[in-house]
Amino acid sequence: MQNIQPISQDLIYVGVSDRRTALFENVYPIPRGVSYNSYVLLDEKTALFDTTDASVASQFFENVQAALAGRRLDYVVVHHMEPDHAATLMDLMLRYPEAMVVTTAKAAQMMEQFFGSKPAQLQAVKEGDTLSLGRHNLVFTMAPMVHWPEVMMTYDTTDKVLFSADAFGTFGALSGNIFADEVNFEGEWLNDARRYFVNIVGKYGQPVQVVLKKAAALDIQMICPLHGPVWRSNLEWFIGKHDVWSRYEPEEKGVVIIYGSIYGHTEAAAMRMGTLLAQRGVKNIKAYDASRTHTSKLVAECWRASHIVLACSTYNNGIFTPVEELLHDLKAHAFQNRTWALIENGTWAPQSGKLMRAELEQMKDISIIGDTVSLKSAAAPAQEEQLATLADAIAATL
Repeated sequence: MQNIQPISQDLIYVGVSDRRTALFENVYPIPRGVSYNSYVLLDEKTALFDTTDASVASQFFENVQAALAGRRLDYVVVHHMEPDHAATLMDLMLRYPEAMVVTTAKAAQMMEQFFGSKPAQLQAVKEGDTLSLGRHNLVFTMAPMVHWPEVMMTYDTTDKVLFSADAFGTFGALSGNIFADEVNFEGEWLNDARRYFVNIVGKYGQPVQVVLKKAAALDIQMICPLHGPVWRSNLEWFIGKHDVWSRYEPEEKGVVIIYGSIYGHTEAAAMRMGTLLAQRGVKNIKAYDASRTHTSKLVAECWRASHIVLACSTYNNGIFTPVEELLHDLKAHAFQNRTWALIENGTWAPQSGKLMRAELEQMKDISIIGDTVSLKSAAAPAQEEQLATLADAIAATL
């Protein structure tokens, strides 16, 4: 059964949501699922914007057929060649061999890499090229490294719609409401939007800034991303979030406490730090067990908050594995511009504090507050003062 929705007079949503896949890109948990967005624009000529992941191919092809309602498909615009958006491209071309594929030269090269060939009819476009469908005029703008090198976006000058590829996307399946103003986005979607951006695009802050400057020059009334809800109101708020995230600035003043604890003693010190901070008037404190919280969420929380307390046991004379994974992931995503405080533990030779500091010092614009609080097996009563002194230093910078 087809499941399409009109977005505007000429634009139809033909995307599909997926609640069966457990890991996006086989690494990021998506308990709320994900949508693979695709759009059909009907004019004198017809255009399909992107295809979908192979996992939802059957529903996707039904949707496209229903949206076209017997009409010829004239153009297929491919913004991004990652398989969650392009895996069904060649199957689509078997169904609509007359269609012209419009994409970048680099994407055309990737088509040969993925499929062993490229579509028979292909038009490579570059920055500023245009395509008229009749009433609608499309302008193509390049968005390299947001987050692959071949990415482009399309701006419909008629209805002032930006087809934004992976930019402005989010994890989360759609349930019928396809517009961001139809859901509780800030309460139920923002965490997934942040986690999506940070883990998928976060490394490429500078290219995102370039795209945001391009977007600022356009009169955008609607954003149609490849994942998540369509934006037709409050665009400035959501674009502003991406501006902050891509500049690596804290989204909020607050403290995230992340601990790696083997038998609970390091956890106890971390939780005491939370209480001491609260007693000093610090609000918006959140604590996470690194062993039980997926790294992608921890990275996103580090992106959100201004201050991070990292408490970690020494393990095999090194950093406890879950915390080590977090630090490596933060470095891989070019994390920067945050304030840290450290607590270490070790029964006979505490090493994790020194090693965590060394990892953090490889990141840009990192500030480490005070001395590392060093535990041996468990916090001694005298170390309450050390924890309090560190809490004073954190609170003073908030």
